[in-house]
Parts: sequence; C-alpha cells; structure tokens
Amino acid sequence: MHSAKRPKRVTSWHVIGAQLAVFRNAARLTQAELARQLGAGEETIASIEQGRRPLKLDLAEILDELLETKMALQTAVRKVPERERFPAFAQDFVDHEQEALTLLWYENQVVPGLLQTEEYARAVFGCLYPPLDEEELEEWVSARLNRQRILERKPRPMANFLLEEATLHRPIGGHCVLRNQIRHLRQCAELPFLGLQIMPTKREKHAGLAGPMVLLETPDHDQLAYIEGPLVSFLHDDPDKVSVLQQKYGMLRSQALSPAESMGLLDELLGES
Repeated sequence: MHSAKRPKRVTSWHVIGAQLAVFRNAARLTQAELARQLGAGEETIASIEQGRRPLKLDLAEILDELLETKMALQTAVRKVPERERFPAFAQDFVDHEQEALTLLWYENQVVPGLLQTEEYARAVFGCLYPPLDEEELEEWVSARLNRQRILERKPRPMANFLLEEATLHRPIGGHCVLRNQIRHLRQCAELPFLGLQIMPTKREKHAGLAGPMVLLETPDHDQLAYIEGPLVSFLHDDPDKVSVLQQKYGMLRSQALSPAESMGLLDELLGES
C-alpha cells in the first residue's frame, strides 16, 4: 500500500456546489436566508455547496428561479456524468470497483448489486425510505446497471460473491421478480471468472454478523475494503484494517456452501434439480 494519502477527488457535485455558493453570494443571501426561502434546512444548503450532497434536479429548478440564474444549475445537474450519479461518499469506491483486478463481496440483506436484475434493482431502490422520486429512482437503476459492465470488461475481474440463503427467500419485488433473480444468479454462477457461494441460514458459526463488505485489489495491487451502512460509509486503505476484513471474508468462504453446492441450492429453488 502506498504511504502517500490520496488527494481528495473533485466531482461534478463539488463544482455545482461552488456555483451555487457564487450565485447565492451574488444575490446577497446567507445560507440560512436561502434555506428559509426554500423551506429547507441550512445544513442542506451547506452540504450541497460543499459537494457532500448531490443537488436534485427539482431543487435546482427552484434555485434557478429564486436566484435568477437562467437555468444554469439545472443544466449543470443534467450534465453530471452517469458514474457520478451515486451518493458522493460512494463515488471513490465505484471508481476503484470498475478497474478492480479482484473483487470479493458479501451481502446479508439483498443480492449483491453487480448481480441484480433490472427488476430486482428497481424493487430494492423502491424500498428506500424516505422514498426516491420516480426520476431519481430510474437514474439509480440505470447507474447500477452501468456498473455491471465490469463483468463484461476485458480483462475480466476475478470475483467471488457471498450471500445469505435468506436473501433467496425474501420476495423483494414479488415472487416473479425473485424467481427471475434466482435464475440470473444461476447463470452468473456458470461464469468461469466468478464464484458464487451461499451462506446457509442454519449455520451455527458465522464470521460476517457485523454486516456487508466489499474487498478489492487495484491495478497497482493495493488492497481496499469498503463498508457501508445507514448514513455512513468507509473506504479503508489501512493494511491492518483491510487485513482484518480479509480474514473475516476468508472464514466466511469456509463456512458457506461451496460453489457447486450453491448452484445445487439454486437449482432446487428453481425446481430444476
């Protein structure tokens, strides 16, 4: 691991946030005054101006009208690259994910994002609360499907996915959506560069009770670990912390069904065994 700290990456949201600050100052408004006019919290304006929170299109339209900026903000939002349509905290991970040499992924509530069908992904995002509006929902689904192109990339990443058996019984989106998702998983399990393992619900020992994790190796052979939870996420590059998570993942692989056994379970669920 390189000792030098990675410079903070400037995203489109940082640029748009800086534009908003300029327009607000030109209108001789404080963050608090603008927030009152919008009916929003002052922290919301501060977060947007600092690039920590994406500016939603509907809010950009209102700001353009309030600040008389002739559609400048809404035009900027529409021009944000697809890969940056993720929450700001996740963008560094997505960048590393797309060029990863190896990818090790564990999920305990839903199917890993890179293996989700379009209908399943839409249903997962439809479970978020507060709910996404329709336009935002479609943007998130499109962004997730674009991320899945990593599995078509050459050279292929070497990948292993671990998921809980309970995930295969939770009918997110309905039983038809779930069945199609299971069928897609079965097809993915045949890919020569991809390992798929299922953690049986009846296992008495479980090394991953703390929750999901993603481990990856960069083209420079750095080892990174990504952990995400409600309102918080971490991209770890500290060798000691990454090593602990690698040990957890290794134990999880030994506790889960083998790839062959996992394919057999999928066949059973599909009634094809």
